[in-house]
Amino acid sequence: MAKKSVREALRLDEVDLSTLDPAGRPVGPRNKKEAADDLAATGAELDDLQEALYAENSRAVLLVLQGMDTSGKGGVVRHVVGLVNPQSVRIASFKKPTPAERRQHFLWRIRKVLPEKGHIGAFDRSHYEDVLVPKVERLLTAAEIKKRYQEINAFERELADDGVAVIKCFLHISPEVQKERLLARLDDPRKHWKYNPADIDVRSKWSKYQDAYTQALKNCRDTPWYAIPSDRKWYRNWAVSRLLLETMREMDPKFPPPAYDIEAEKARLISNDPLR
Repeated sequence: MAKKSVREALRLDEVDLSTLDPAGRPVGPRNKKEAADDLAATGAELDDLQEALYAENSRAVLLVLQGMDTSGKGGVVRHVVGLVNPQSVRIASFKKPTPAERRQHFLWRIRKVLPEKGHIGAFDRSHYEDVLVPKVERLLTAAEIKKRYQEINAFERELADDGVAVIKCFLHISPEVQKERLLARLDDPRKHWKYNPADIDVRSKWSKYQDAYTQALKNCRDTPWYAIPSDRKWYRNWAVSRLLLETMREMDPKFPPPAYDIEAEKARLISNDPLR
């Protein structure tokens, strides 16, 4: 039996969050050292693929990271996206919309920061914030939320048609581990800046957010979702790095042929000695 790819193993075909183990390791390394060794090798290959993607300059990749507070969106950006040349990476995060953003269509601020051709983009939170929060806080009607699901599906199909490979990752964390991580922020003066008292308010609505995620995951599957067990940081980072690697291997970007005569340029360089 052929070994499953990471995309096959983590693809979220049946959306039932109660059956997903946030500490699971459905595929890949069984310990932190194995994951670190593999991540280093993955980084070297990703760097080569990303250079070819940049040189090819016709397609792009967008990594969408969604999850509850402390699930590790920033950690993935640092440890996975940080494996490649930062000059061809575009990172964006989405907080509560500003008054100016609220006057626009909800996808307006998303479109502004999409990765250019040849780039890898990473969204620390994304357009899904505009269906998750409104559903939990009852800011929109059920019909309005449904319309947004439809618009998100159409938007992601548009990206695919434009040569953007979208990798959607749901970083699945348990409430117990979230509590540990929030307490760690309060116990470490170097992490106080990362703590937001509003996180407790959001945490108190855990079940409502799980329902909102379930509905978003179910209704926006034209582009597949991947469920990333995120209680173990090392496994989370490894899993996302492999999703990115498998996607870019499949894209198989190529360096373009030179638009000049190589031998002629060598001859010109040799004959053009400024020190003579």
